[in-house]
Amino acid sequence: MEHVAIYPGSFDPVTNGHLDLIHRGLKIFDRIIVAILKNPKKQFLFTLDERLEMLRASLNGAPHVEVDAFDGLLVDYAAQRGASAVLRGLRALSDFEYEFQMALMNRRLNREIQTVFLMTGMRWIYTSSSIIKEAAQFGGDVKGMVPAVVNERLVAKFSRPADRR
Repeated sequence: MEHVAIYPGSFDPVTNGHLDLIHRGLKIFDRIIVAILKNPKKQFLFTLDERLEMLRASLNGAPHVEVDAFDGLLVDYAAQRGASAVLRGLRALSDFEYEFQMALMNRRLNREIQTVFLMTGMRWIYTSSSIIKEAAQFGGDVKGMVPAVVNERLVAKFSRPADRR
């Protein structure tokens, strides 16, 4: 039996921390579906299509990894895709509190779907999409914290007309 995990998130944008978690998750699972939740009520820097495109480019055809988008309940999506687990990363105690609540709710909704937590690699412990966007917005160099394609998109998104000469 194939062990499939869903790795959900907004990935706005995908970071090297996300990619590290995916690659380490493949040591546990046969296949990982990286899934972006479609949430029209939330403001994103990048469109859904841009995020899907950047994820696919960043994964560079990694075997046993699929990129998808979904709406509705995560556990319903996981069941539809034949996944037995949800993969989540933890950076700090504050992450744990939120993720623990979500895991308990998901377990209540579907006892067949397990949540597996992986600690973020030490190199990426202080990296988040929000922090990266904020740094890039004010001209900070985030190269090395995000895949090259994401860095290019962030530079293009935040460059001012005077910077484009």
